[in-house]
Amino acid sequence: MGIIGWIVLGLLAGAIAKAIMPGKDPGGILVTLGIGVVGALVGGFLGSAIFGVGLENFWSFQTWIIAILGSLLLLGIYRVVIGRRVKA
Repeated sequence: MGIIGWIVLGLLAGAIAKAIMPGKDPGGILVTLGIGVVGALVGGFLGSAIFGVGLENFWSFQTWIIAILGSLLLLGIYRVVIGRRVKA
């Protein structure tokens, strides 16, 4: 998958992760979508390292699930870390 495909996949995965985890994010929608791009990369890395399944095909169901799970993971970590700083 090319770099444009990674970016599009990450942006969409970030938007889906935001829909699954609603609430106010400290950085706004642009930061959330950026987290989606990085989360898709993290999900692909973890999927290939742990399960031997990566992000090879844009239209594959497993690619989307892995990208969304990676985005959810990173969004959750972001909310915990940045949320503490904002409240303190």
